[in-house]
Amino acid sequence: MIPALGIGPLGAGEWSVTGIGSLSSTPGAGAAAPASGSGSFSGALSSAIGSLENTQNSATTASQQLATGQSTDPTQAITAVENASLSMDFASQMRNQLDSVATTLFQTQL
Repeated sequence: MIPALGIGPLGAGEWSVTGIGSLSSTPGAGAAAPASGSGSFSGALSSAIGSLENTQNSATTASQQLATGQSTDPTQAITAVENASLSMDFASQMRNQLDSVATTLFQTQL
């Protein structure tokens, strides 16, 4: 099951985008820390990226355990890999939609 992103309703103060925390460029270095305002857009984005990274890491771990013989249950590894795949597909679709919205906004003439 794909974990919920936990994005709630956004208020007027949520539209100011600040830094999204310290994102690590090294894989497996841990989830990104939420920005100072955990109810902000940047906090929600940071949390979603951290959740996606955790899902990818658990799929990697399950695959490696199955390949090395540490795990004998292939359904657990397959479930983890499929969950990670679906999460990445969802994140990709969200990025595409946000890109489309940004393009439309930038092309809007006033």
